[in-house]
Amino acid sequence: MKLKNTLGLAIGSLIAATSIGALAQGQGAVEIEGYAKKQYFDSDRNFKNDGILPGGSIGYFLTDDVELRLAYDEVHNARANDGKNVKGANTALDALYHFNNPGDMLRPYVSGGFSDQSIDQNGSNGRNRSTFANVGGGAKLYFTDNFYARAGVEAQYNIDQGNTEWAPSVGIGVNFGGGSKPAAAPVPAPEVCSDSDNDGVCDNVDKCPDTPANVTVDADGCPAVAEVVRVELDVKFDFDKSVVKPNSYGDIKNLADFMKQYPSTSTTVEGHTDSVGPDAYNQKLSERRANAVKQVLTNQYGVESSRVQSVGYGESRPVADNKTDAGRAVNRRVEAQVEAQAK
Repeated sequence: MKLKNTLGLAIGSLIAATSIGALAQGQGAVEIEGYAKKQYFDSDRNFKNDGILPGGSIGYFLTDDVELRLAYDEVHNARANDGKNVKGANTALDALYHFNNPGDMLRPYVSGGFSDQSIDQNGSNGRNRSTFANVGGGAKLYFTDNFYARAGVEAQYNIDQGNTEWAPSVGIGVNFGGGSKPAAAPVPAPEVCSDSDNDGVCDNVDKCPDTPANVTVDADGCPAVAEVVRVELDVKFDFDKSVVKPNSYGDIKNLADFMKQYPSTSTTVEGHTDSVGPDAYNQKLSERRANAVKQVLTNQYGVESSRVQSVGYGESRPVADNKTDAGRAVNRRVEAQVEAQAK
């Protein structure tokens, strides 16, 4: 069928254009899924049994939470009252809104959209075409960043005939290509005093004409005084979560770049929680948060593990009021800092 060929071409083009190496999930991600659903036909259809509809879909995340999904499936196992097979196909365009955050293991969703169905009504030679308005919901379980299983159900209102049908479904899919991380700002090279006439002193400054050649100078051309430079890290976490959110990767990379620029530095990654829950549980949660940030520093950005220590302080070191939602959100954090002497 032309429709199937078109959908296959679209899926192939998107796969070819998208790099699986990028961080999965979040804005810009692509999801490809194979699924099966059972459609409970309205009694006006006069079918003996309900249909099994295998199909596939491709989705694109417009934001971290909103996905636009195109799906195609075919009707199988349905029979009309006269015993003839009922054949047909559905094409649907839906928008999905996901709850929780990219990187969380479980992401519930709600959906809404429209579908077009072309089907043999009661086994006749003619085709019955109907337009449906769809609403539904379900959840996706991410086993890894790139692989998930889904279960959901849709209510399908037949706009042309005025009846409603139901379609529960399950599927498995892959997710790739989203959550690209911002590039770190380049570190400007220090200015070095020049000696174009080879007299041993700096000749491109006015305030410090006796500055020796080939030394680092400040904005006035005078010998730069060594100063302490510092990078601080503050990564926030969702309630009861220890997964690093995609919007924190840029800050972690900046810390990693700083440590690579100053290879003698080391740091301690400190995990913290709010006051909700038992002390012992929060202690373990803070340790998991600290270790999650350490893993990004070492495994993703190549900082030697011997230079990064991780420690959890549980709920013992709040920086905001744990009696408010805003204060608890600030306390769910991982902190680190690195100091070095600039030359």
